[in-house]
Amino acid sequence: MVNVLFLKILAAWIAFMTEKKKTLLKRLTIPFALIGVLLVMALWTQPPRVAAKTQDAYKSLETFSNVLSLVQENYVDEVNLDDLVQGAIKGMLGTLDPHSSYMKPDEYKELQVETKGSFSGIGIEISMRDGVLTVISPIEGTPAFQKGLKAGDKIIKIDGEPTKDLSINDAVKRLRGPKGSKVTISILREGWRELKDFTIVRDVIPIISVKSKLLEPGYPYIRVIQFQSKTTQDFQKALKDFEKEGAIKGLVIDLRNNPGGLLDQAVRMADLFIDKGVIVSTRGRIKDQNMVFEAEPNKETYKFPIVVLVNEGSASASEIVAGALKDHKRAIILGTQTFGKGSVQTIIPMNDGSGLRLTTARYYTPSGESIQAKGITPDVVVQNREAAEDEGENLTQQKHQFLREKDLKHHITNGLPEEKENGTKKEEPAVNDGKGKDEVKRQPGDLGKDQQLQAALMLLKGVNIFAPRAANSSK
Repeated sequence: MVNVLFLKILAAWIAFMTEKKKTLLKRLTIPFALIGVLLVMALWTQPPRVAAKTQDAYKSLETFSNVLSLVQENYVDEVNLDDLVQGAIKGMLGTLDPHSSYMKPDEYKELQVETKGSFSGIGIEISMRDGVLTVISPIEGTPAFQKGLKAGDKIIKIDGEPTKDLSINDAVKRLRGPKGSKVTISILREGWRELKDFTIVRDVIPIISVKSKLLEPGYPYIRVIQFQSKTTQDFQKALKDFEKEGAIKGLVIDLRNNPGGLLDQAVRMADLFIDKGVIVSTRGRIKDQNMVFEAEPNKETYKFPIVVLVNEGSASASEIVAGALKDHKRAIILGTQTFGKGSVQTIIPMNDGSGLRLTTARYYTPSGESIQAKGITPDVVVQNREAAEDEGENLTQQKHQFLREKDLKHHITNGLPEEKENGTKKEEPAVNDGKGKDEVKRQPGDLGKDQQLQAALMLLKGVNIFAPRAANSSK
């Protein structure tokens, strides 16, 4: 059977090679001939079932080469072969999931800069939702944040040019630019009846990942904006500074609108408060992607109670920290359901300087729950009102529909039934005509206006009051 299949493939390949006599043949003869030889050798030595799969791969490659040839020979304008191939690669990865992508050499360099230095732009995390460029989260303190951009905003135009079918990498290029330059983005927000233009002045987006302050004596607040190369180091320094001012009675860790970042930093931060056991594990299709990250014995032991704030903008690394502290019963998670980005992206450098971002595994909490498309469910659900008092809205009844991982096109599932995967029901959108002055987003950590932070502080105080009484009553 294999010999017959071998002869068929060889005959088909010879016919294919002899038909291609034009420019494409001259440019692709050697690589495609090499592919043909390798496929024939594989078919000759493989069992029938595996050989059949290889034959299917050959047929797909033949179809691709035929289309490539037809486009190059018949398209109305002369086309660049490299552009066609790169476009095919991007399209292929785009059918997998929202987080896998191909990066050209300059885009790959930009990715390396983001985790170590700074860049000039407007300061937003973006993704695709049903083919529409959508804001996942504005980065705190950036021009986009100050202008009032919100999670779930749809970017319809950039400088008057439609973003339909625009890749993430191309969108990033358009949004970034020299410090002081302007970019106008046209936003459609849930409940708005028309587009609204936001003209934003680009600025240097610094890699500042930790901010802190004292809410009340003994109750510090540490906000982690994004997990970067020095996040845990800066977090520990903030803790030590607070300890110098007096004993810590309770800590609030704010991970709201934290889009994630470096996995090792998330593991190290969770490890500060966990003495032993699993922090997070990853599972993929190949054994190399199956890893378990465990806590190590800590030199310093923190016994104070902790409340972790999360919301729909908390994603990836921030969900790992929240999930680990929740499962180990080391913290109370307060806020709203998180984003649900529980997949691992491996960055693979290519020989030409480009890079491949490929989803290779899923994250799992210590209890074995998948984060993907579900997120972390808070122990205490507290909604935050929007700062819209000037518009006279009924804030107690106002609700919003937020963008989460499960809303993204082609998102990978976690293998659970749909109702469990979704975690929570969709909320009804609020109605807002989008007119009027630019909104200034509420600053996280403002105790006077932040309902979730108020609830966290009250909870910590309650624990400190109740715990001694409970201990005395048990004697």
